[in-house]
Amino acid sequence: MVEKYISQTNFKDQEDFKANFKINVPENFNFAYDVVDEWARIEPNKKALCWVNDQGEHHEFTFKDIQEQSDAAASYFQSLGIGKGDKVMLILKRRYWYWFAVTGLHKIGAVAIPATHLLTKKDIIYRCQSADIKAIVSVGESPVTQQIDAALPESPTLKYRISIGPDIPEGWLDFRKGLADAQPFVKPENPSSNDDIMLLYFTSGTTGNPKMVIHNFVYPLGHIVTAGYWQNLNADSLHLTVADTGWAKAAWGKLYGQWIMGACIFVYDHEKFAAADLLKVIQDYKVTSFCAPPTVYRFMILEDLRKYDLSSLQYCEVAGEPLNPSVFDTFYQATGLKLMEGFGQTETTVTIANFPWMNPKPGSMGLPNPAYDMDLITLDGRSAEDGEQGEIIFRTDRLMPVGLFMGYYRDKELTDSVYADNIYHTGDIAWRDEDGYYWFVGRNDDVIKSSGYRIGPFEVESALMTHPAVVECAITGVPDEVRGQVVKATIILAASYKEKAGSELIKEIQNHVKQITAPYKYPRIIEFVEELPKTISGKIRRVQIREEK
Repeated sequence: MVEKYISQTNFKDQEDFKANFKINVPENFNFAYDVVDEWARIEPNKKALCWVNDQGEHHEFTFKDIQEQSDAAASYFQSLGIGKGDKVMLILKRRYWYWFAVTGLHKIGAVAIPATHLLTKKDIIYRCQSADIKAIVSVGESPVTQQIDAALPESPTLKYRISIGPDIPEGWLDFRKGLADAQPFVKPENPSSNDDIMLLYFTSGTTGNPKMVIHNFVYPLGHIVTAGYWQNLNADSLHLTVADTGWAKAAWGKLYGQWIMGACIFVYDHEKFAAADLLKVIQDYKVTSFCAPPTVYRFMILEDLRKYDLSSLQYCEVAGEPLNPSVFDTFYQATGLKLMEGFGQTETTVTIANFPWMNPKPGSMGLPNPAYDMDLITLDGRSAEDGEQGEIIFRTDRLMPVGLFMGYYRDKELTDSVYADNIYHTGDIAWRDEDGYYWFVGRNDDVIKSSGYRIGPFEVESALMTHPAVVECAITGVPDEVRGQVVKATIILAASYKEKAGSELIKEIQNHVKQITAPYKYPRIIEFVEELPKTISGKIRRVQIREEK
């Protein structure tokens, strides 16, 4: 399948990849028809989705099954008057109905808006009013349905509340019954064009209201690099990405690139995360490829990995936040597998990654994806030298990346503030070493300017995390008359250290950081807290910590 969309599939090194990788974009590409239905035509019995939950249920679906169920979903949506350009929000956790619904929406040219089950009434109202959402397909359980019901009076465009069960509240439609009773699907004459909006994501909003990131119908092709060359998948892979379907990480690891490569997507549907349960699932179902954020790996390495047969695992990836080198080293020692870090945004596909022909450096994001014309720009606007910090930007005058967002929906001013004159500003600061590897420093707003130095929070946080007292931490800058800013560490202590919280422990942690990284980066201020403020996606809200100083 992938051979249809790239001219060369195998690469011997990064230079070969950079010189010869190219995505061939057909006219009117539609992932649902051109990938899902095409697999159903040529290999109808090929496994597409393996789903298990924490209650012991297990279902498997072939590409033929996905075609039939997405046809039914498309027909059902049409029966409700939902069609091209209409906005439908999907709050479906990890239920397998998500894959039927999102593929069905693609078939009719509607706009899918994946969303988390953690949304409150206020969040739902904001989304419905901002995007004119016409329908919500949701898990049928509290408190999700109650929040949606509470939002209804202030959501004038919301016509349909659709439940996948187990409960069908009063005033709601039954999605399962809708699919079962659906008329044979008739493909619309012009379901979509390449420039139509296919996906809309509300970002997690670390600095204000969520932004509405929109992607067009060729966006899935950008994930050929994500799945084929970062996750190293093939037609025999069984791939598990740890992510709720409400986040863009699910598009990265649980749908587009994986099915283009012909891999089977493995879904572990759980309500409460437990590393031991996850490890047992990987063992029992012989998962071959695994991707998760560093937090998941941190919990996994606390388990006795010798108790599990992880021999099926061939490849492991990490993304979502920067990877502490200590986690890389511990996991490698226990499994023999090197964690291949990848980097990108909701606005992009993977932009920097460790690829199969590379030897990863612990803590490095890796090398640029050749589908993007990337540069590092210093504060004075020139390209950064090796070892010099700069903002990651992408130039689009010579190469328009397949997978770069269309802009922020209904917000031209915000779009123009980050994407103008054929340059997209990511707002992410990094530096490049002499081998071309990139190292994350922090978000532009999070970088601390102290006594002429630019200090990235991640490096200091990585140093802190190697001290046994530190369970979790956040680094921010505090105004200082002499230095401009000084480094502050907000720390959650391990239970065994909570009684020791005080000046002696603060001094010990400060000295520890001085030994791990450059002494000028040590936190001059340390505060111990019980929890850190976070977004609903789990990202630390450093802006809130700064405001609460």
